[in-house]
Amino acid sequence: MSQSMFQMQLPLLEKIVRPMIVYVVLIFFLRLFGKRELAQLNPFDLVVLLSLSNTVQNAIIGNDNSVSGGIIGAFSLLTVNWVLSRILFRLPRLNQALEGTSTTLIVDGRVDEAALKREALTETELLSVLHRQSFDHFHEVRRCVLEPSGTFYVEGIQPSPEEAQNTEILESLARLTREIEDLRAELTGKKG
Repeated sequence: MSQSMFQMQLPLLEKIVRPMIVYVVLIFFLRLFGKRELAQLNPFDLVVLLSLSNTVQNAIIGNDNSVSGGIIGAFSLLTVNWVLSRILFRLPRLNQALEGTSTTLIVDGRVDEAALKREALTETELLSVLHRQSFDHFHEVRRCVLEPSGTFYVEGIQPSPEEAQNTEILESLARLTREIEDLRAELTGKKG
């Protein structure tokens, strides 16, 4: 039994090359289909990503179900990811070309409909993103940008409730400090 667990059914070189090819092709496809695939996952996107992993499984491991084959496949995927990240770190222009550019979705409270269409986002999905950032309406947002990584940068026109509360606390502390200084000066003047 233990021999069949570790005996690979495919040549070692094939076990190394298969995951690398699938990795590069998946990166290309995810880049081709846009940032939305990396951004907020709706139920359909989640189903696609889960199915995608199952679909490419056989392409990565072939007919090999051995533990050794799985370990070599996993090692190959991690290695190609590590090498690619080091290459992209050393070549920022290549990284930017592969990563793409950011897309501005909202400017001064106005939604850019053309940008939403390019990214295949609905206003409802965008509003959901804003709700997670504590904004209720588009007009509260100075700028909303979908980054190449699929994350959203949201900058509000008005300070957030937390920022407003922090500002109020700092102003109260400054006022109390002035009052204490005035009281000290008054007490020092009475003693003198």
